Amino acid sequence: MDTVDRLFDLLSKSGLNQQDFARRIGVKKNAISRWKTRELRSYTKYLPQIAEALDTTTEYLLTGNGSKKEIDPATRSGLPDGAIPISPGTYHRIPILGYISAGLPLYAEQHIEGYTVTDLNGGAEYFALRVHGDSMNALGINDGYLIIVRRQDEVENGQVAVVMVGDGDATVKRFYATESTVTLMPQSTNPEHQPQIYDTGKTPIRIIGRVVEVKFTL
Repeated sequence: MDTVDRLFDLLSKSGLNQQDFARRIGVKKNAISRWKTRELRSYTKYLPQIAEALDTTTEYLLTGNGSKKEIDPATRSGLPDGAIPISPGTYHRIPILGYISAGLPLYAEQHIEGYTVTDLNGGAEYFALRVHGDSMNALGINDGYLIIVRRQDEVENGQVAVVMVGDGDATVKRFYATESTVTLMPQSTNPEHQPQIYDTGKTPIRIIGRVVEVKFTL
C-alpha cells in the first residue's frame, strides 16, 4: 500500500465525499479523481491539509508507520522520567528534495522525495536536501545525510551553500567569490575532489541557499 492507497482508504472510511474533501484541502474536485488514478502527484503539496481532513498524520500517509490518528499532546500521559514535552507549534514541515536541477521550480514534484520537520523559523524559508557523494564528508556531511538549507540568494565567503552551476544540478560546497570568479571548495577525505573555479562571465552561478544544519539517522 502506498501513499495514494492509504489516502483513499482513509477517505472511504471518513464519510466525506470527494467534493467535500476537495473543499477542505483547497483543491478542485477533479484533482482528487486524478490523484486516485495517479495521473497527478500534486497531493504531495497538500499532505498536511489531507492529514488534518482525514484525522491522520503525514507520517502515516507517507510511510504507513505510526498512528493513523493525530494524538493531541494535551492528552498524553505517563511520559518517561526525564522526558521533556515539546510543543508541536515550534516545528514546521519542510520538503526533502532528492536533487535540484535547472529548468524546474525549486519545489517541483520531480524533486520532492518526502518531508521532514525543523524548529528553525525566524520568518525564513527552509528545505531539506538529500546529499549524494562524499565531497563534503570532512565536515560530517556524508552520503545519504539530510542537510537543512535556508533559502537565500547570497551567502558570505566561506559559508557552505547549495549552488547551481550553469544548467546542471545543484552542488553543496564551501563558497568563495571575487569580482569575476566563484570558487566552490570541497572538504573531503577523498583526494579526487578538487576546488572548482568558475569565471562568472562565462558560467552562470546561482546560490540556492545556505546550509544551516545536518541531520542523519543511525
